[in-house]
Amino acid sequence: MAVKSEEILEALRVIIDPDFHKDIVSLGFVKNIKINGADVSFDIELTTPACPIKNEFQKNAEEAVLALDGVDKVKVNMTAREVKKDDKNKGGLEHVNNILAIASCKGGVGKSTVAANVARELASRGFKIGLLDADIFGPSVPTLFNIHKPEVQADEEKRIIPLEKNGMKIMSFGFFLGDSPAILRGPIVSGYIQQLLTGVLWGELDYLIIDMPPGTGDIQLTMTQTIQLNGAVMVTTRQALSLVDVAKGIEMFEKVNVPMLGVVENMSYFDCDGCGKRHYLFGGDEDNIVTKKYGLETLMQIPIKANSGITGHIDRDYKDPDVVTMVDNIVRAIGKNAFHKNATPQFSYNDDKISFTWPDGTRSEVSNFDLRADCGCAVCVDEYTGEKLLNRNDIRKDIKPTEIIPLGNYALKIVWNDGHNSGIYPYKQIHALEKKL
Repeated sequence: MAVKSEEILEALRVIIDPDFHKDIVSLGFVKNIKINGADVSFDIELTTPACPIKNEFQKNAEEAVLALDGVDKVKVNMTAREVKKDDKNKGGLEHVNNILAIASCKGGVGKSTVAANVARELASRGFKIGLLDADIFGPSVPTLFNIHKPEVQADEEKRIIPLEKNGMKIMSFGFFLGDSPAILRGPIVSGYIQQLLTGVLWGELDYLIIDMPPGTGDIQLTMTQTIQLNGAVMVTTRQALSLVDVAKGIEMFEKVNVPMLGVVENMSYFDCDGCGKRHYLFGGDEDNIVTKKYGLETLMQIPIKANSGITGHIDRDYKDPDVVTMVDNIVRAIGKNAFHKNATPQFSYNDDKISFTWPDGTRSEVSNFDLRADCGCAVCVDEYTGEKLLNRNDIRKDIKPTEIIPLGNYALKIVWNDGHNSGIYPYKQIHALEKKL
């Protein structure tokens, strides 16, 4: 007797997606079941083509269905959910499936090297990858890939043809500059950025990685207004000045509706080969300080070490385990964001308190005074020592929000009636405060 579709689906329910904590059948990943006597085939539709657990899913699905009575042969086709193209992504971006920004608000934290390594690793896995160096004033890609004074060409329609190296397409304003400095005014810079975004013949790409310039100014606004980004990853160090700027970057991307996927904490620590201990260069311990402070997922804590694929030159054949883990985590974050937006709490506020209705239906509340006193921004807490600078006795008795702005699915930004507006309150912090009171 031939196996039934219901039996196949039931067998596949044992496969649990580690990100969504549900089985692949309930998530709707199983598609197009076909039964031809004892031969069975079906699709498993992933959230993103570079899903790092693709092979594991395929192997487990084949074994689960092959164990059924009446099944002699199983073929599992691994596909990826079709990305809805945004009308903004025209020009040379029509056939680009995912656009990912690697950003930082402070220079010198390793953003460009992280972006290059993400692109290099994805390309080494066989995906069609583009890397755009959008830093007009300080392009790093020419140095990272040792491409100096190349002959950049255009097609008949005057679209720029990207260079190809290490299995990916690369473009940088530095290819046109050479060793000369970029001395340009704002409107001219915005024009160059638009040309790099829409005037480059990228062709068909699985992922376009954009190395964003540092800051939150005209270039960033031009980019987010010109194209639709699938998400952004913030690169930072634990150094206090870098952490202060993380909040600015979070706000910028949220205001222009770009999903924040998480944070890469670069130059986080080093393992001493002399004493055998792990040392955190800017203080603290193994705690994910950015997650604790802002609620964003920490995608990777990158150590400093000799001959690292992170801090060294970009070599396609070099497999650094930290790079592999970082890229796996970033890809999974892209997939989670593409599949669905995590539910956020409903909230209301009055002169005394903020009330929450959480996604699971539970309700809670926290007083305005206690939440204001718990602010962890640089104005209220010493960034170097962690000492509280805000004295509870100095808080207005009638303190209340004048505006509450949700930041993705991880935090709230609150503007208070005392003029304070730099605090970001992760939902985890709010939960912890509720339990403490």
